[in-house]
Amino acid sequence: MKTDDLIALMAADAKKPTSPFPVIRRLGPAALVGAAVALAALATWLGVRDMAEAVASPSYWMKTIYTLALAIAGFLLAERLSRPGAKATRGIIALGAVVAVMLGIATVQLVSTPAEAMRDALLGSTWDRCPWRIVALAIPSLALSLLAMRNLAPTRPTLAGASAGLFAGGIATTIYGLHCAETSAAFTAIWYTGGIALSTALGAAGGWRLLRW
Repeated sequence: MKTDDLIALMAADAKKPTSPFPVIRRLGPAALVGAAVALAALATWLGVRDMAEAVASPSYWMKTIYTLALAIAGFLLAERLSRPGAKATRGIIALGAVVAVMLGIATVQLVSTPAEAMRDALLGSTWDRCPWRIVALAIPSLALSLLAMRNLAPTRPTLAGASAGLFAGGIATTIYGLHCAETSAAFTAIWYTGGIALSTALGAAGGWRLLRW
């Protein structure tokens, strides 16, 4: 076989989508172990709120659905960006849609919020601690996800790392919701999203450093 033919064959083979299952087998355990570590850290560090009271509150489910949706979007992006030939367009669209819905809910709530209650709706009582706690809880899942992705084939390391950070941040924020008693959609849209954004940025930096070939 001529060299040009060999190169053409290798290029064509590289464009073929690869199976997601080997990637999921690596990322899945990293996610589970990271979530377990974050949950244990939350229980010993901050404590878990009264869950009977929490699950009776619509705001708890609003926060949980939002953060789980972001975690799922991050996982799908990480899975796709860990293998060559796979496109991440759908995951990015899903991510944008989830954030847009949350911003819409927050806007509707703020429009009907009295002026004297606006500060509480925006800042709650933990705005200055919430994002940093989320980042701290995200570190185990992020570190394990990046280690798993090093054994895969990400061709866009910074974006792949960012997706791992998004996934880890979503998981961490869902777990943090077991402690956090804030109820405002605006607080969730700003400070929960802010914590996840910080985790995503941390993942992007880690991906650039650790996932380059």
